[in-house]
Amino acid sequence: MAISTKDLQRLFVLIADDIAANRDHLCELDGVIGDGDHGLAMDAGCEAAAKAVGALDPAQTAPTAAFNAAAKAFLNAVGASSGPLYATAFMRAGAAVKDKSDLSDDDFRRAFAAMAQGIQERGKAEPGEKTMVDTWRPAADAALAPASGTSLSEALDMAERAARQGSEATRNMTAAKGRASRLGERVIGHIDPGAASAAIIIASIAKFAREHNG
Repeated sequence: MAISTKDLQRLFVLIADDIAANRDHLCELDGVIGDGDHGLAMDAGCEAAAKAVGALDPAQTAPTAAFNAAAKAFLNAVGASSGPLYATAFMRAGAAVKDKSDLSDDDFRRAFAAMAQGIQERGKAEPGEKTMVDTWRPAADAALAPASGTSLSEALDMAERAARQGSEATRNMTAAKGRASRLGERVIGHIDPGAASAAIIIASIAKFAREHNG
């Protein structure tokens, strides 16, 4: 069943709601190895993206334009490092589905993988450096791995599991990027907040796919 701009409006609301519900937890994680505001930044960005996409006329707006609206709104709302990263992610998703009036399951998987690639390239991060890439990269690989014929919800359930494992794995890493990198081994034992928020977003996307396929 094709995914329309109206469906994407629902997706962005789902993401915003799930991030809002976890805002304080994300701030707590960030308080240990960062400046404690990651939950506030992600909440502001996701809420702004949901509002911007929700304000579009779905009958007149292609998915690419919806992703681009989300990118612009997120960047305007979040000056911190996650702003440019998610803005790039949404713009890459839009570029991956350019000229499509609605999205097939494969289109959506490509958009999902493009988000991960955008975050990795913009952040210049590799897996193992205790960043959101440790969540996004394995999730994208898992989403793309299934043979054709696998439903979107099955592919994204696999992505969600990979994301949770990737996020959890950051607990045992030292940080190579950002403020946390200055704390050396003191960050070991703590999950990276960006990896944690990425796992929440990917779980929201998987939930959306289950509802859509269902």
